[in-house]
Amino acid sequence: MLQIDPKYQASHTLYQKVKQIIPLASQTFSKSKLSLPYGVSPLFLERGKDCHVWDVDNNKYLDFINGLLCVSLGYQDPDVDEAVVAQIKQGVSFSLPHRLEYEVATRLVELIPCAEMVRFGKNGSDVTAAAIRLARAYTGKEHIAVCGYHGWQDWYIGATSRNAGVPQSTIALTHPFPYNDLSALETLLSQYEFAAVIMEPMNIKTPEAGYLQGVKKLCEKYQCVLVFDEIITGFRFDLRGAQHLFDVTPDLTTLGKGMANGHPISAIVGKKEIMSLMEDIFFSGTFGGEALSLAAAKACIDKMQRLDVPDKLNQLGSRLQNGLAPILAQSEHFFLGGHPSWTILSVQNDPHQLIKSVFLQEMYQRGILTLGTHNLSFAHQEEHIDALISAYQEVIPFIETHLKNQTLDKALRGQAIEPVFKVR
Repeated sequence: MLQIDPKYQASHTLYQKVKQIIPLASQTFSKSKLSLPYGVSPLFLERGKDCHVWDVDNNKYLDFINGLLCVSLGYQDPDVDEAVVAQIKQGVSFSLPHRLEYEVATRLVELIPCAEMVRFGKNGSDVTAAAIRLARAYTGKEHIAVCGYHGWQDWYIGATSRNAGVPQSTIALTHPFPYNDLSALETLLSQYEFAAVIMEPMNIKTPEAGYLQGVKKLCEKYQCVLVFDEIITGFRFDLRGAQHLFDVTPDLTTLGKGMANGHPISAIVGKKEIMSLMEDIFFSGTFGGEALSLAAAKACIDKMQRLDVPDKLNQLGSRLQNGLAPILAQSEHFFLGGHPSWTILSVQNDPHQLIKSVFLQEMYQRGILTLGTHNLSFAHQEEHIDALISAYQEVIPFIETHLKNQTLDKALRGQAIEPVFKVR
């Protein structure tokens, strides 16, 4: 029988109650028991301040998950919180549009190169689905080429192993393609009538010279809409998005995580000739103009501009990359990829997820909350980066020693994680 680490007893007790009425005891796969080594992990958080969080057992962690990248400034950021408190005194959801919709939309048009018009949603899946519907309406075509992760809606998730419940007719319209391979994309585009190419402009790998420009040329050649999914990269890699960083302007862009410091809002922006079709397709929701999240977004974007938040994230991330390089060089199993503001630890030759499970277990024991990514926020300081590097200095040799002695299974005191699916 699995023994629960006493320091996580309250998490375990709460989990046993919650799972009876909430599937997986979580609203999000990446926050659920599937992604955490059960028995040696916190399962519920109670509060957060700056770059720290506390679980229901009152264990304190240095947080490198940050709400799956949506907490870009830090927990309880005073500027964002002040704006939200002021707005809540005037109302949350109204019977007609609120001027905040225009004010935030104006900021996006001023910042994002492709943005001529704007519509809001509540999460990334809302606006990526809207982008696909717009592209189909604009081109009169149906097939979609995808690269990266784009949310839970049928049009995308049908192309993954989590496709239960998605009609085969929908699955047949979505086609994944590999990153940094223009020839593979052209071969794909030549086979069907494509409405759109939707992709994360960067995740683990940096785009090769000319790659994104080549993707745009292929979209022009095959007359399909180029959509950059900048749910993560927007406001994190660059204030104007990865499209500005890599000098490629798509037709449509989706934005979300991090633009309101944890408040639920997303946006689709793009060329007026395409975005105008919003008047013809049906993309409509009661909470699209919810004022608290708009107030948070306005305050968050203004602060990011005033303090050049992406530059600080880039500096901290570079410090982390430089510190981890000699540690990971001693291992054949761990590799670091991604942009400095969002680096991703890949674990190779780990079919049963044992290596990653032990890694997470040991990080949590040292007060580091991570899922194997380093999601930096403006609240992180150099001392926090150094603390993370110090944890790696202990954990990586610990794992390598157990691998060498073939005792890693004994090092795991809980249950191994069960990844949802792999897209990066």
